[in-house]
Amino acid sequence: MSLRSTGADQIPAATLAVARAAFPKGSLAIRIRDALGVLFEDADFAAAFSTRGRPAPSPARLALVSILQFGEGLSDRQAAEAVRARIDWKYALGLELTDAGFDHSVLSEFRDRLITGSLEQSLLDMILERAVTAGLLRAGGRQRTDSTHVLMAMRTMNRLEQVHETARAALSALAAAAPDWLLTQAEPRRFDRYEVRIEDFRLPKNKAERIQLGHEIGADGHGVLRAVYSETAPAWLRDIPAVQNLRHVWIRQRLRSHRTSP
Repeated sequence: MSLRSTGADQIPAATLAVARAAFPKGSLAIRIRDALGVLFEDADFAAAFSTRGRPAPSPARLALVSILQFGEGLSDRQAAEAVRARIDWKYALGLELTDAGFDHSVLSEFRDRLITGSLEQSLLDMILERAVTAGLLRAGGRQRTDSTHVLMAMRTMNRLEQVHETARAALSALAAAAPDWLLTQAEPRRFDRYEVRIEDFRLPKNKAERIQLGHEIGADGHGVLRAVYSETAPAWLRDIPAVQNLRHVWIRQRLRSHRTSP
């Protein structure tokens, strides 16, 4: 993908008028735009994009979407829907009311580019610089610029989404292939979290809660694998592609249990 600057310096007149009418007291997204202006420029992310290929969505806007997403605890799918449907987000991003937004997968790809290009530190530095300029941070104080927590937040979100959807796919495949067998393996309420995609509910904002959710998903996956690889389970269950994928992902993510057969 190549970088093609779209610019967001000016808020379209129609977006400005409708947002002011719809949010007379403002919102988080509106306050960020009013206080900090345009936080990023597409050129700030040039190192992560090629000069050839199909045009990429504005990385400056994707960076701001990522901040708003984290602030509201939204999944990638929910954040993409907010860009498409919410007036205050269009205001913050400088988008026309008719802008259709982008596919939610773009956000995960953008985070990968930031991590691969080691741009998370500069992203944080830009935010702090704008906050100082706007008078939101006291002069002379020490501000933490360590981007480790930013990087870990990105990786945690990607990891949670991957393992949840992997477990959900395996359970769906088992439910279709051997529903009676699956019901004998655990209480149905144990798998209630996998009835819908992870994008359809909000991930925990608290670090400890995210870690706990990861542990719970890991335990659920272990339970499925132990059951599938038990001596009493039909051997053909192990050959289901979604089950094989569950096993590989759990090994790759170091979620493997010592009680699970290879």
